[in-house]
Amino acid sequence: MKDFETAKEIVQDAFISLWEKREIIDMDRPVKAYLTMVIHNKCSNHLRDSRKFDPYLLNIENLLEVPEYDGADTLVHDELKLKIDTAINELPDKCREIFILNRYENLKYQQIADKLQISVKTVETQMSKALQHMRVRLAEYVTVLLFFIDYLFNK
Repeated sequence: MKDFETAKEIVQDAFISLWEKREIIDMDRPVKAYLTMVIHNKCSNHLRDSRKFDPYLLNIENLLEVPEYDGADTLVHDELKLKIDTAINELPDKCREIFILNRYENLKYQQIADKLQISVKTVETQMSKALQHMRVRLAEYVTVLLFFIDYLFNK
């Protein structure tokens, strides 16, 4: 990606994808491999969809091949999990409760509103605050991951 903002958005989307699919992702496999694959695919899709690059050029640069990674990165996984848990615990009580109901228990906004006897709009507002907080608290991982990706694809 030649555009830093687009690259940041793609990396943030990858972390959101990791978070949303945490229940179905095989944690016996390295998290780094999952994130690398997701980011690689999102970058390829963006380049394809934006039509800024010819598919022939993507093939020449080997951007359509996903590299395989071996080895455990449980340290990265554990550190990221700790950061996520810490960020969640920093949320105000009601905001944290709504976030957990949505992200951990997979309840829809209407279900949360019914369960807590609040409006759907309140649930939306609290989720927006929670997600913004998570983006800010996990922003350092976006920069690290961008550096890592740059290193991998410019070897």
